Amino acid sequence: MNYCPQCQSSQLVKSGIINKRQRYKCKNCNYNFTVNKIGKKIDQYYVTKALQLYLEGLTYREIERIIGVSHVSVMNWVRKYNIHKVQNTDYHPTYKILNQSELSIYFSKPENTKGAGMIVTELGDKYMVIKWERFKE
Repeated sequence: MNYCPQCQSSQLVKSGIINKRQRYKCKNCNYNFTVNKIGKKIDQYYVTKALQLYLEGLTYREIERIIGVSHVSVMNWVRKYNIHKVQNTDYHPTYKILNQSELSIYFSKPENTKGAGMIVTELGDKYMVIKWERFKE
């Protein structure tokens, strides 16, 4: 038995054929759908990383370039999970994408680790270093 992907109701009626696939309409919520709906689903790992980067102060387009997911998807996840960015104008984040060897060289230089808070997060086979610096007056 099929169920509506929107409301999980079993009250369905056939509603034509599209691209050689049966189409159904839910009597409960009027949602139209096809059986064996093939859709893109992004791994929850990337959703979590995108939301973390958003909270760190990166823009939607920066997140898109780093993770490789549409900025519209990131906006939808922010809305879906009701994420609110903390507004702090005293600090601004900068970030670098480094591989394992570049990361060790980066941390071996004292000037890279002084005077700012920082976080390192994994992005597949690379690492992202996010650093918060005070605006200079």
